[in-house]
Amino acid sequence: MATWLIQGGRILDGTGAAAFDGDVLLEGDRIAAVLPRGEASPSADRVLDASGCMVSPGFIDMHSHADWTLALADHEAWMKITLEQGVTSVVAGNCGFSPAPVAPGGPGSAEGSLVSLLVEEPLDFSWRSMGEFLDHLEGNGLVVNMAELVGHASLRAAGSARARGAMPPHELERCLAEARRSLDEGAFGLSFGLGYDPGMYSPLEELAAFSRVAAAAGKPVTVHLKALSAISPTYPVTYLKPHNLRALQEMLEIARQTGVKLQVSHFIFVGRRSWPTAGRALEMVAKARREGVDVMIDAFPYTCGNTTINAPLSSWFLAMGPGGYRSRAARARLRLELEIGFRLVGFVYDDFQVMDAAIEGAEELNGSTIAEIARRRRARPFDTLLDLSERSGGETLMLFHSYSGAPGEEGALEAVLADPHCLFETDALVRRRGHPNPAAAGTFPRILGEFARERRLFPIEDAIRRMTSASAERFGIRDRGVLAKGKAADLVVFDPATVADASPQQGRPAGRPAGIRHVFLNGSQVVKDSAYQAGSRAGRVLRS
Repeated sequence: MATWLIQGGRILDGTGAAAFDGDVLLEGDRIAAVLPRGEASPSADRVLDASGCMVSPGFIDMHSHADWTLALADHEAWMKITLEQGVTSVVAGNCGFSPAPVAPGGPGSAEGSLVSLLVEEPLDFSWRSMGEFLDHLEGNGLVVNMAELVGHASLRAAGSARARGAMPPHELERCLAEARRSLDEGAFGLSFGLGYDPGMYSPLEELAAFSRVAAAAGKPVTVHLKALSAISPTYPVTYLKPHNLRALQEMLEIARQTGVKLQVSHFIFVGRRSWPTAGRALEMVAKARREGVDVMIDAFPYTCGNTTINAPLSSWFLAMGPGGYRSRAARARLRLELEIGFRLVGFVYDDFQVMDAAIEGAEELNGSTIAEIARRRRARPFDTLLDLSERSGGETLMLFHSYSGAPGEEGALEAVLADPHCLFETDALVRRRGHPNPAAAGTFPRILGEFARERRLFPIEDAIRRMTSASAERFGIRDRGVLAKGKAADLVVFDPATVADASPQQGRPAGRPAGIRHVFLNGSQVVKDSAYQAGSRAGRVLRS
């Protein structure tokens, strides 16, 4: 077998232990030895000089939607940015939506919800079960390792004729049986997307039933909460407790009742009036942990996140279909609702930035905010928002800002990232066109550069632990996340003095990160001198 010696670097083994000088020997797709400085270095077929750099396990993006992209045969061209920021494994199938299982004939009701945002090209859905989907990916060849979750929304779409609300007992049992099968066939856990249809309409008893299935299998559930802001459409506006805290409490109670490992996805505080609730939310998680609930959180290091242009629009308006856009009464009612809602949450139209207009000939809109487009058109921002929504069929992809802070006001974001039980993620929709989410290329370099080196929010050893071994342990990925003999040869060689993201500025999109020098995936060098090596499909489907 071919051997590599990565020589002269400073080693961060992923456990949180202090860094030390040494060498790492790779043999085939495994780590053959980790040698502290002073021990004799063995000979190897190839030697990489890592002087001045740190060597760590490959980073794990523990909240990704890459499964929809990896199912496409030509995903390499735009998924390479994942590797160029040091990510070697992704945990996909989040927010309740996974490409499997599917009912005969296609993805059913799930297709009309979030699926159109998750993938740019139609999938052939030649698979039905989770096992068949994972087999399909293996035949495809992957640029990155992937561990899959099974989505609650996808399970409902495959096993129930009821689009939303409580399912009849026989349909619920059918969905639970499919969840068990998916976990048995290699899924690493179950995901809920409770901020989306149909998850937002599912009764708590149903969520508990699914959670018991995951708990019995010893696997976690991840959850996009029903509310991420202090005021939301999910609960009555008269409810006095902040809505996001109520949503968090509901899932903590389900975890307490069922004993499931709970992973709260993208622990964010949407809108300026939600930022002050961050401390209370973190204390709720800490209290639950003290009481024996196995709960952790995750977050991305930016104050923006991707979603659909229809996210702020009321469900009653969207249910009207095309007629709603043409009804003066409906538009007037919606405009009033948004004005009130934005004030209560703390949003302005400058917070809404177009990632991909998804309208033929409207590419010049990408990167502009709704307010900027409205000013150019001499139109009201509300009318501009509805125009893009109608013309794109709701498929305009947006970056919403003021998530857990804003430039210069990042107290809530820092508090979340500093929490020792917070893991790191991108939650980025990776697209081949448009204005990209900066997290797609920069999450992990930004954690290491901006938050560990510059702001000293946590030691670099702890940062690496949380983006490697802690994430692997959370999902039961047993052979990755640590530099140790016998583990998979997924490694990152980075320059601790220069590692950083290239954040967007004044409308300019995020660029490629700095400081990620080399990346090894299953023993193959897939990033050399900061550039992806074309044709390097060395990734694997990981099965629980």
